[in-house]
Amino acid sequence: MHVVDHLKGSPSEGKRNVLVESARLARGNIQDLAELKVGEFDAVIFPGGFGVAKNLCSWAVEGKNCTVNDLVKSTLEAFHNAKKPIGLCCISPVLAAKVFPGCEVTVGYSKNVDGRFPDAETAAAIEELGCKHICKDVNEAHIDSANKIVTTCAFMCKAPLHQIFDGIGTMVAEVLKLA
Repeated sequence: MHVVDHLKGSPSEGKRNVLVESARLARGNIQDLAELKVGEFDAVIFPGGFGVAKNLCSWAVEGKNCTVNDLVKSTLEAFHNAKKPIGLCCISPVLAAKVFPGCEVTVGYSKNVDGRFPDAETAAAIEELGCKHICKDVNEAHIDSANKIVTTCAFMCKAPLHQIFDGIGTMVAEVLKLA
């Protein structure tokens, strides 16, 4: 979709390439998701953010009626079928809600507690998709043991960066325990 100027909080001109941006952020060797071989990995973790809501699926525009990118969906299904853990943070738990009906995920709280969860309606949309939303604070993760899905709310909560960091760290640690 469009590029967002996060300094101004509004769309900006230009286009970005997901692979180029991934390489910039990861500072290293990345490859196209189409080349992923599930057998070579113990787990998969999807970050969140506008990129997920606009490019990996259409949640930003269509909400619970969104579609999930075919490669993303097949990757999630392949890890799930191989009984390998899946980690999802920020908005990316909606990917699991769309792909795995009945799963359990968290995007924080289902109510805007103290103004910290401005996107709390996402929890209700997850429930409407037939999944169970588990309320968790920013420094926590939820483990859906049956599906080997670990989620944390990250930037779905307005919190200090160190608390978001702690929650993502907890999610990663739990994914590694399941691997």
